[in-house]
Amino acid sequence: MKLLRVGTAGAERPALLDQDGTLRDLSGLVPDIDGDLLADEAALGRVRAAAAAGELPVIDGGADRVGPPLARIGKIVCIGLNYHDHAAETGAAIPAEPIIFFKAPDTVVGPDDTVLVPRGSTKTDWEVELAVVIGRTARYLDSADEGLAHVAGYAVAHDVSEREFQIERGGTWDKGKNCETFNPLGPWLVTADEVPDPQALGLKLWVNGELKQNGTTADQIFSVGEVVRYVSQFMTLYPGDVINTGTPAGVAMGQPEPKPYLRSGDVVELEVEGLGRQRQELKDA
Repeated sequence: MKLLRVGTAGAERPALLDQDGTLRDLSGLVPDIDGDLLADEAALGRVRAAAAAGELPVIDGGADRVGPPLARIGKIVCIGLNYHDHAAETGAAIPAEPIIFFKAPDTVVGPDDTVLVPRGSTKTDWEVELAVVIGRTARYLDSADEGLAHVAGYAVAHDVSEREFQIERGGTWDKGKNCETFNPLGPWLVTADEVPDPQALGLKLWVNGELKQNGTTADQIFSVGEVVRYVSQFMTLYPGDVINTGTPAGVAMGQPEPKPYLRSGDVVELEVEGLGRQRQELKDA
């Protein structure tokens, strides 16, 4: 299933995109798309049955705005330097273990919402990523297969980053990762049954129409299942938690000088194969 949330910011309602590309209203069946729904197999079964039977009402005129596909996110765990080609372009050693940092849930915006360049920023960068949404409580998992079994679905994430704040201002990476609007998510949450191999997905990103990133999850250093297993050794993952699994080569930081960091007026478009497409215009905060 392709689950999404439509409407004005803060007032989104749950929806489903059916196999014909028609937008269907879920608000009469479930209150929202969140961790509670993803952990409730009976509720998900009712959604699937209603969709198969053609019982869900059409949202006339489509959606004026698509919001983030997941409400009430608990935490966003991010994996740094998780693609061989990205590590190479930045001159970093291949990590022996996954690098973990966090984004606050309030960085999440819709897939086509405005992204704000922070005040004082000179190095705002782009990163297309595969986002993993947890559907079952995960703690101390034993294998990558177990990790995959705890995934409810997948989405496109844009891990916007301010590199000076992240690298040159001391402390951890979090200062360059948590500016407002720095995690567009969506358009859809695609359930795991529709993604048979999360290690075979293409990722692309364009800036002002120019292709900048063109990678594949096959190049990940740590697979999706291994990332979930690993993270579960250090914290409990709950339904509705999100893991951003890293970005392939092609970010501004990896380009020759002068590096083409983002500015107000730039347009970024990105997609992950089978998971939809995003488009953001940048403006000054």
